[in-house]
Amino acid sequence: MKYKSNGQDWSQTKQRFIDWWKGDLHESPLVSLFVNRTTPHEPLEPVAEAKPGEHYYSDMPVILARFRNQMRMQNYSLDTYPSLDLNFGPGSLALYLGCEPIFSPETVWFKPCVHDSFANFPLVYDKNNYWWKEHYRILEEAQKAANGDFFVNVPDLVENLDILAAMRNPEDLCIDLLDEPDIIKQRLEELNDLFFVYYDALYDLLKDKDGSSSFTAFRVWGPGKTVKIQCDFNVLMSPEHFKEFAIPTFNKQCAALDNTIFHLDGPDAIRHAPALMEIGKLDALQWTPGAGHPDGGDECWYPLYDIVHNAGKSLWVYFEDADAETIVYKARKLVKRYGMKSLYINVLPSVSESEAEIIIKAAANGFK
Repeated sequence: MKYKSNGQDWSQTKQRFIDWWKGDLHESPLVSLFVNRTTPHEPLEPVAEAKPGEHYYSDMPVILARFRNQMRMQNYSLDTYPSLDLNFGPGSLALYLGCEPIFSPETVWFKPCVHDSFANFPLVYDKNNYWWKEHYRILEEAQKAANGDFFVNVPDLVENLDILAAMRNPEDLCIDLLDEPDIIKQRLEELNDLFFVYYDALYDLLKDKDGSSSFTAFRVWGPGKTVKIQCDFNVLMSPEHFKEFAIPTFNKQCAALDNTIFHLDGPDAIRHAPALMEIGKLDALQWTPGAGHPDGGDECWYPLYDIVHNAGKSLWVYFEDADAETIVYKARKLVKRYGMKSLYINVLPSVSESEAEIIIKAAANGFK
């Protein structure tokens, strides 16, 4: 961890993540804080202009040079650590199973590939799928280049109904849940099995020497197999349908992993929080309020946090576009209400060195 900085070495950060997964932090909450340096750690290297389309995501000499310069211009403070994201969009499992991508510099969209019914589209492993082979290639190249200086994150495969929605389109999948429930449940079982075919191959490629791994979404590291799981499609579902279709495969998925965090996205998804808290092997919940809503430090989300806290799960929240004093104020309120043992605070975006000093000082005192 060549660029880990600001007084906390990597071994300390690892132990604090282990404690957070267990809900057993002691000195302060887990805090991710990217700090913009005024001068680089070392001279920057020239970076070629990224080509459009697929090349933007797969041209490894350009991507690696850009990332090395990013590391040189940042301090990875408190519990932050350098890690490289190499995603073909959120939900690359859909590409491996037949979708085609639409690339833009901001994200990758997927063209639906199931146009009539999943009854005619069983889900099977295809070792020769172009996007699977290409994704593995760039991850392998990045892992060789990392050489212990940074993690190459396990990519955002996604799972469950979100992949079926990408393959089919959300509107048609809603109808399928009513017209072909048994077919959808069968495909979800197949998808869960396939998730581990791909995930295990990538975990074996990207794990550290001690078997630990870092997952791309939400900057989470853990000993063993560490994964973010999600179902953004749940905003189109009743709690009854969510329990019927999604929860059974989430139970199986979480049971086969070492550290799991559920990404809950938007106010319409909050109604499913009680069902999620019943997943015994789910360790944590990550909350994304969604566009146009207050960030994770706002008191309006406390009822959700109460549900998570009372279930004994760890909690991931973020503070966005705020000055250092506001960040410290919000953190203190959360610590006062929930304690520090299971709390992970992410500050977005990166802050200046002077702002970082204020936050680091408050974190050293546990935001008390």
